[in-house]
Amino acid sequence: MPDLSTKPYLIRAIYEWCNDSGFTPYIAVAAGEGVKVPPEHVKNGEIVLNVSALATNRLTLGNEAIEFQARFGGVARDVYVPIERVIAVYAKENGQGMAFEPARSVPISAPDSIVPEAPAPRAGSLELASSAPGRPAEIGGPPTRPPRAPAPGQRPRLKRVK
Repeated sequence: MPDLSTKPYLIRAIYEWCNDSGFTPYIAVAAGEGVKVPPEHVKNGEIVLNVSALATNRLTLGNEAIEFQARFGGVARDVYVPIERVIAVYAKENGQGMAFEPARSVPISAPDSIVPEAPAPRAGSLELASSAPGRPAEIGGPPTRPPRAPAPGQRPRLKRVK
């Protein structure tokens, strides 16, 4: 019997909960080996992505990777995120969601145009990357209101979902 990780199932569950609750699902990703994202939006080795249905095209939340197409600065780009690189999934509006251990160097056969390996985040730390101070790397247009970004050096306020 294959050894299946619970992580992709938990990501899909939080994603569905966000949609059912009218929230915007975001994922925080540790950039590096196997991750295909626009490098200009990676900050401190991490990127935060809006994965709502309105911000993505052809979204696939698979057991091995999350794949979709999104607009960055008005240009459609393909995004590929191995599940091992997802460090959090949460609702933009209230910060509720789930954080995961940061990915270590994970050998993955990646698609073309990957971002070069970034330094691994410190264990236990989760600093959400942003394209501008206090604003996540937004895809699919500007937010309706400013997100609640953590202060520099602080962890986001993620709450356990019961």
